[in-house]
Amino acid sequence: MTPQPLIAAAELQQALQGAATDLLVLDCSFDLADPAAGRRAYAAGHIPGALYVSLDDTLSSAKTGRNGRHPLPERAIFARAMAALGANADTAIVVCDNAGGMFAARLWWMLRWCGHADVRVLDGGMAAWQAQGGALEADAPAARAAGRFALRDSLVATIGYADLLAQLGSGERLVVDARAADRFRGENETLDPVGGHIPGAVNRFFRSNLGADGCLRPAATLRADFLALLGDRTPSSVVSQCGSGVTACHNLLALEVAGLPGAALYPGSWSEWCAQPGAPLASGA
Repeated sequence: MTPQPLIAAAELQQALQGAATDLLVLDCSFDLADPAAGRRAYAAGHIPGALYVSLDDTLSSAKTGRNGRHPLPERAIFARAMAALGANADTAIVVCDNAGGMFAARLWWMLRWCGHADVRVLDGGMAAWQAQGGALEADAPAARAAGRFALRDSLVATIGYADLLAQLGSGERLVVDARAADRFRGENETLDPVGGHIPGAVNRFFRSNLGADGCLRPAATLRADFLALLGDRTPSSVVSQCGSGVTACHNLLALEVAGLPGAALYPGSWSEWCAQPGAPLASGA
C-alpha cells in the first residue's frame, strides 16, 4: 500500500528512534542562485543520519542547451545512485529540504518514477524539524552499506516536448505552470533566455500550496483549489511544468495530497520548450 506522501516532523522523530526500521533520510536542500548553498547548510546542521543529495549532481543530468536546465538522468543511473546511498527495494525514504519542499518534491517524484512507493516528504522541511525540537548534527553520518535499489514499473507519468507539442490546442491537456506569476507572464525572467509560457497554460505558483508555517495546506483546501483549476477535467489530463521540472513536482505532490493523482510531468519544462526551434510561445496573463 502506498504511504501518504507527507510525514510530520514529530512522526519522523519517532521513526528515527525505531532501530528495526530500514529508514533513510535524504536532504536535498539547494539554492538555484547559489548551487553550493544547500551543501553548506547540510554541513552546518542536518537531521541525524541524513545523507545529502544535490539537485545538480544526482537529480539532474548533463545539459545540452536543448534539454532544459535540470534534465532528468537516466532511470538506471539514478537507481545506482540511490543504491550507493544505501537504499534497498523496501527502504522507507524520507526526503527534506530547506525550501518548503521545492527540491524535496523533485526527489520524491524521481523515486516514484523509479517505482519506489515508500517515500515521503518531510512536511515543512528543516524549519518544521527544528520547530518541533528536532536535533541537528554537523558530523558526517556513518556510511551505509550499498543497497539493492532496483528499478520497478514507474508510478508516475511523463510527457515529452514532441508529444506535448502535438497535443497542444487539442483540448486533451491542461498545462499547469508552477512558476511565479511574473515569470509566467514573461516578466522579470532571470533564469531562462526567453520569457513567457507554453500557449494555453494556466498558472499555479507552487508556493500557493504552502501555509504560513511552511507546511502544505490542508488536503481539503488543496483539493478545492485544484478542482477549481481543473474544472470538468480529470487529473490525468494535467501536465505539470515549471522552469526546469523542479517546482512542477511540488504541484504534483500537492495534487497527490489532495487525493487527485495521475497528472504528468513535463520534465524539460519551459527551459527546454523555449530552446526548441519554432516552438510556439505566449506571454501575458
